[in-house]
Amino acid sequence: MSTTTVERPAPSGLTAARRRRSVGLGALVVILVVAAGLSLAVGARALSPAEVWHGLFGSPDADQRLTEIRLIMRTVRLPRTVLAVVAGLALGVGGALIQGYTRNPIADTGLLGVNAGASFAVVTAIAVFGFADPLQYVWFAFAGAAVAGVIVFGLASIGRGAGNPLTLVLAGQGITVFLTAMTTGVALSDQTSLNALRFWNSGSVAGVGFDVIWPVAACVAAGLVLTATTLPALNLLNLGEDVARGLGVNIAVSRTRGIVAITLLAGAATAACGPIAFLGLMVAHVARYLTGPDYRWLVPYAGLLGAVVLLVCDIVGRLVVRPGELDAGVVVALLGAPFFAVLVWRGKFKSA
Repeated sequence: MSTTTVERPAPSGLTAARRRRSVGLGALVVILVVAAGLSLAVGARALSPAEVWHGLFGSPDADQRLTEIRLIMRTVRLPRTVLAVVAGLALGVGGALIQGYTRNPIADTGLLGVNAGASFAVVTAIAVFGFADPLQYVWFAFAGAAVAGVIVFGLASIGRGAGNPLTLVLAGQGITVFLTAMTTGVALSDQTSLNALRFWNSGSVAGVGFDVIWPVAACVAAGLVLTATTLPALNLLNLGEDVARGLGVNIAVSRTRGIVAITLLAGAATAACGPIAFLGLMVAHVARYLTGPDYRWLVPYAGLLGAVVLLVCDIVGRLVVRPGELDAGVVVALLGAPFFAVLVWRGKFKSA
């Protein structure tokens, strides 16, 4: 006698939630495309859609005005827009991951000492080796960020509090304070380093070419691939380590992969743009509000929101003090500080 297995349909509530999240994800992609178009068009010299198109895809022309447009588009605005998308995506995903792995709702990518490590490496490269071009010191920044992350994770993995999220936070803060003091000491002893650090620390997506962007994008892509492999385990970890272990999750391996992914993402973005505060913190909270605690949805939302927010902040920075500019990192901080204050005031911190 044969039996047939009847598959039960998914509960309508889950189907509706999945559909709503998918629509929201698609809407964010559309918003990102629109923001990227505005980023290409807006600046000290506003360009029409036709001029933007010609600047991107037009062939060499005898018209001097069109030649200038092509030069502006391909050497200034296109690299700036691409870097804002890449860095915003990396910082958004990194912010969501660090909150998940530390179970700390106010955690940011700078918590692992990544920003401080990159800053120290930059001033050291300039003071000791005389490097002044971003292509030269961006690799020092990435190496400094990576080494700082490894040291923090190593310190948090030994002793009686090994594996405790609080231990990770304390180790990160300790390394951050130490490296910040070292950075200040080096910068104050060398005027060139001080000037470069002052510019780099403001957090900007301007002035970086594709020779820097492509290697940074490759590191971010590697971080995103690694992130995708950690999300199911991260969901289980947030149910509690005992539950996760009982369901077959190797806690040490999962946490190590997560920290490596965070270091790749935050290290690459910080190396290219400088430290951009509050971005990962903000978008992770907004993403959690929109999707709930499921990291398979929360992380993509946070990445797209990070790219949108950084692009919009860069556009605003070009407009508010024309003909000058405010760096994107400054605008993000101006937006992030009141956001943080509102979270505290309303008591809306949710456990990651």
